[in-house]
Formats: sequence, structure tokens, C-alpha cells
Amino acid sequence: MGGNAKGRTTLEVGADGVALITIINPPVNSLSFDVLNSLKESYDQALRRNDVKAIVVTGANGKFSGGFDITAFGGLQGGKSNFVEMQKPGHVSEILSDTVEGARKPSVAAIDGLALGGGLEVAMACHARISTPSAQLGLPELQLGIIPGFGGTQRLPRLVGLSKALEMMLMSKPIKGEEAHSLGLVDAVVSSNELVQTARRWALDILARRRPWVASLHKTNKLEPLGEAREILKFARAQARKQAPNLTHPVVCIDVIEEGIVSGPRAGLQKEAEEFQRLLHSDTSKSLMHIFFAQRGTSKVPGITDLGLVPRQVKKVAILGGGLMGSGIATALILSNYPVILKEVNEKFLQSGIDRVKANLQSRVKKGQMTREKFDRTLSLLKGVLDYENFRDVDMVIEAVIENVSLKQQIFADLEKYCPSHCILASNTSTIDLNLIGHKTRSQDRIVGAHFFSPAHVMPLLEIVRTQKTSPQVIVDLLDLGKKIKKTPVVVGNCTGFAVNRMFFPYSQAAILLVERGTDVYQIDRAITKFGMPMGPFRMVDLVGFGVAIATGTQFVENFPERSYKSMLIPLMQEDKRAGETTRKGFYLYDDKRKASPDPQIKKYIEKAREVSGVSVDPKLMKLSDKDIVEMIFFPVVNEACRVLDEGIAVKAADLDIAAVMGMGFPPYRGGIMFWADSFGSKYIYSRLEEWTKLYGEFFKPSSYLAERATKGASLSSAAEQAKSRL
Repeated sequence: MGGNAKGRTTLEVGADGVALITIINPPVNSLSFDVLNSLKESYDQALRRNDVKAIVVTGANGKFSGGFDITAFGGLQGGKSNFVEMQKPGHVSEILSDTVEGARKPSVAAIDGLALGGGLEVAMACHARISTPSAQLGLPELQLGIIPGFGGTQRLPRLVGLSKALEMMLMSKPIKGEEAHSLGLVDAVVSSNELVQTARRWALDILARRRPWVASLHKTNKLEPLGEAREILKFARAQARKQAPNLTHPVVCIDVIEEGIVSGPRAGLQKEAEEFQRLLHSDTSKSLMHIFFAQRGTSKVPGITDLGLVPRQVKKVAILGGGLMGSGIATALILSNYPVILKEVNEKFLQSGIDRVKANLQSRVKKGQMTREKFDRTLSLLKGVLDYENFRDVDMVIEAVIENVSLKQQIFADLEKYCPSHCILASNTSTIDLNLIGHKTRSQDRIVGAHFFSPAHVMPLLEIVRTQKTSPQVIVDLLDLGKKIKKTPVVVGNCTGFAVNRMFFPYSQAAILLVERGTDVYQIDRAITKFGMPMGPFRMVDLVGFGVAIATGTQFVENFPERSYKSMLIPLMQEDKRAGETTRKGFYLYDDKRKASPDPQIKKYIEKAREVSGVSVDPKLMKLSDKDIVEMIFFPVVNEACRVLDEGIAVKAADLDIAAVMGMGFPPYRGGIMFWADSFGSKYIYSRLEEWTKLYGEFFKPSSYLAERATKGASLSSAAEQAKSRL
């Protein structure tokens, strides 16, 4: 994060005898090894010098420190660190305990902007903390599959009490300066311009014993009595196991905290250091760090974002269609202060669209995420219309009407007439080819896909779909808008289903293939949920509805006939008035609270579908293990992802990892679809698919990309001589 310039600290001694140590490593003053070594040198110097009475630590440019430099973890995980001493568990933690906390001179942390992770751990080793009201303080390490490793597991509970410390660590939840003050994490809250001055006085007051000289590590007044503490930890452990059954690091974090409470803080630090080192090399941590960097890498698109183009300002957006998607997109835009024009075909549809947006905002008010004033202010940005008159000054239009080619073609021809010539013309289609949509216009360089996922104001992914003709400027503009409305944008090429839906079309098809050959519907859903998906493929089909499932399924059968599994199971159920959750009957039965329960009636539809397909039950598939189910359902997805990569629909494998995690709910702690596949190796996946092709047909046939990688024993994610990119 510090680029090539080395991070460092500076030391200035004032006339008052206070040494000011400043952390400098833009943009967030992360603690790289250079910074940590420099911090120790500055401290040693301040402690040696006779003209220094006390020390204040702060960060340059209004930010204390965003934490340990995550880019260095890769080196540690691969064992490539030049800093052999860092490989010794607890090295930094020892420096903080012995040099900072154990010093003969008092030190105070002056916190502005943010003190996260290692940044907060440095501050907690000081003898007092002064913060600005809006500074963010937290220990978010668990998001990366590790635990705080510089003493945070021991000091935070001693400063804020056990329950709050557990919440901050297990939920990676930062708090603001004001709350930190009321909890006792910081000792005073002052404005930015008084911050350093106040900290200097405070340090001198500690020296003169006018203020307490506190070593957080040995503070006990905030800790509950042992019996009570054990109950709190036991409850936290049960919660962690229930909420994240596939993850061990939250439980490890609780064990490390407990060690410090039961056996004393030094024993706690020792255990923290050992576990930190072990977790750093775990698959979970490697996966979560991969996702962390992959998410930041989606906005780098070769041949687009390296041309020096500056995003144009989008001041006003129009949306066509106030249905579920249109209203969700409108909500996302007004929440980020974009004025929105919502167009519908008649008064009734328009009112329903506006009501949907209102309901989306009201649910935020109910949850306490939005005040009434903010609600009114946000809603005032939305204007409903029935014609194109208000489109003359919009910078971008997003079409979100039903999936009908001739209707969309007509709309785009109209937009070309009414919108200014710079206006971006975007479609939220999830299946229709963009070249077809823009066929009747002369503005193909402005046509782009802006594919949101439902519900659009909640789901974090935005697929930006470009055709051969879309101009790089339009992509750059949309990447910028995506970030501003808090989405993670992924740029993909134009094909049926784009990246996410194309990659995942074999997901439900594989599940149906298994069911027709004897695997139990509910066992499949259980195995896939246990693997970490939010729901299994059949529960998902119920949720999206059979109508949508058949419509999108048909697109794939038409476009990829040779590898689609054709089944009459869903159409047969639909003929019998089952359409999923909306009709309270799909693969599951639903009660008033939308709670799903298995339906024994399903068997008759499966038998009928089996007859139509002409397949028989395979005894092997009736007794599949969970591991086999996961592989038989996800390896076809991996196979299709390989094709998406090979055809240049996606720029890089990491983008597909993000698309799978954010678009389909693939578990982030498995690192995304391609990263997870590489943990098996291309040879293994190839041999499994090959074996199933012989038994169950072309649906499983390995792609040429996969076959080629397997022959070389190469990973699926490593960059290759990709086919001419569609980008």
C-alpha cells in the first residue's frame, strides 16, 4: 500500500520536551515493516535523549494508521519475507509491550481519521489515547481470516470490557471516537486542530502524575470476574460456531482472549503470537486475502483504465421501468445523492415503482440506518414521469424493462432521439445480447450493459458489459459511478448470461441431472448450504420463481445446446400451478412466514421428468457423499468459468472469483470459484469431469481450456495466452 516509496516515521522534539513521532506511509499510513522498524528506532532515540520527557505518536495527513500493510502478508504466507525477525511469533507485540508500554517515559496516541488493526494496537500500547469525534477505531483482522497479532486480543478487553471487545473483534465492527470515549478506549475527544496540542499536554500531565500512567495490558478493572467471564466466552463461542460453522478463526480468537484472562496477559500474548502465525498460513486466510485484493483489482482493466481517461461527472440519471429491478437501481442511486428520473408507461405502474422505492427506504428507517429527515431528503431526489420530455439533460439512462427484444430496440431508438449526445445508454438486461438491443441505433459506442443483481440496492456486484463498439470513456464513467454507489464493478464482455449467470447456468442444471438419476433434492440443498452457499440450488429456484428459471434456462439451452442438460422437471411442476415461493409451492412448501419445508409430493414430478428424459436411477447417485455432491454441482460451474476466461469474456480469473462471491453468494472464505478450483488442481477436476461424461453425457464434458491446463498441470487462474479478448 505504500507503493515503492518506503514508509517511515519522523521524530521532532518540541521546546516543551515532548517528542512527536509521526507515521508516514500514504495513503492510510499502513504499518509496513519499514514503518515498524522506523517506529522502534524513533522510540529508542526518544527514550535515549535527555531532552525528551514524554512522547506523542500520531499519523500524517489526518490519519493515525489503517493497520498492518496487508501486501506484506503475501510475503509472510509464501515465506518470502526479508524480515526474519518478523517470522518469530510476537516480535512486533514484544516491541509494543517492552519499548512503548514498558518505557520509562509516558506516551500518548493522538488519533485522527482511523486507527484500525495494527494501528489501534499501537495506540493501545500507549499510556493514553486522545481522539477526534469522527475517528474510526477497530480491529477488523477477522475479515482476513486471522486474529489481531500485536496484542489487540489482550488489551482491548482490558480497556472496554469483554462483551464489547468480543463484538468489535468478532464482527470486525469499528466504532467512532465519541463511542470510544464513552467506553474508555480513548481518554478524551477533541477537534482535529487541537489534537496534537492536547496530547502533548496530556503526556506531560502523566509525567507530573496529574493524570494516571496506565499500562493497558495490566489493567483489570474492566474485566468481569472469572466465572462471569467464562460464561460470556462460552456464549460467544456457541454463537461463532452457529453463525460460521466452517470457520475456526473466530473460535481461536475467543480462546486467545480466554487464555489472557485465565493465565494472565503475558501468557495471552504468547498464545496470540502462536495462533496468529498459524492462522496466517491457513487456507481460510489465504482465500480471504485473495478476495481482499481481487475486489480492489476489478477496477483495473487493461486497455481501458490505463489510457489516462478521466471519468465524466454524471449529474442526473434516468431509469426506464419501475419494477423490482428499476426501483432497486433507483434506490441505490438516490442513496448516493444522484437525482433520478423514473419513467413508466402509465400512472398505475409509476405509482407502484415510486412506492417500491419508498418501501426500500422505509426499511432502512425501521432498522435505524436512516433518519426521517434523511428519508425525506433522499426521496426528494426521485421524480416520476410518463414521457421522455425530462430526458433532455440526463447524463445516463438505465433501461430496466421486461426481457423483450423488440420492446428494448424501440426504447433505445427513442432514447437516441431525446437524450443529449453524450448520454450513456445502459441496459440492465441479464440475458439479451446488447448488439441486438442497440441494433436500430447509430449510437453503439454509448451502449453498455449495467447489470445489477436483485435486490439492486442491496447486492454489491455490478457487471459492466461492453460490446466491441462500447467506448473506453463510457466504461471509465461507469466504473466511477459503480464505486460511488458502493458497488464492486466487474467489466465483462458481451455474451449470453455475461459472466455470473453464464458461469452459474450449469449449477441448477447439474442439480436437476442428479435428481433425475436418484439423488435426493433436499440432500443436495443441505450439502450445498453446508458448503457455505446462502441456499441450495432448489431453494434458489423457488426464490427466483419458475417463470424466470424457465426463461433464462431456455436462453442457455438455445445458445449452448451441446452442453445444456434439458429436463422437463420445472415445466411439469409449473403446469401443476407450482411456481416457487410466490405460490407457496415449489420444490418446498412455504408457510405464512415463508419458512420452507420439504414436500413429499415432489417425487411424482421427478418420476415423470425421468420418463421424459429417458434416464434411469443410478444406485451410486442415490448414496452420494456431501463432498461428491459439491464436486458434481460446482465442477461444471468451474468448467464454464474456464470457457468464460478462455473466450476473453472476463479479464482475469480473480474477476470471476469476485463475480461468484458477490453475484452468487459463493463463500468468500473459499476464495471464489477459480481460487477454490485451484485448491484441487486442474488434473483432478479434469479427470472427474471426464469420468462423469462417460457415465452421464456431454453436460460434463471438460472444456478445451481445462483439458489444456490439466495436460500441463497448470493452475486454472494463472494468466495464459488468452484468446482474443472480447473486451
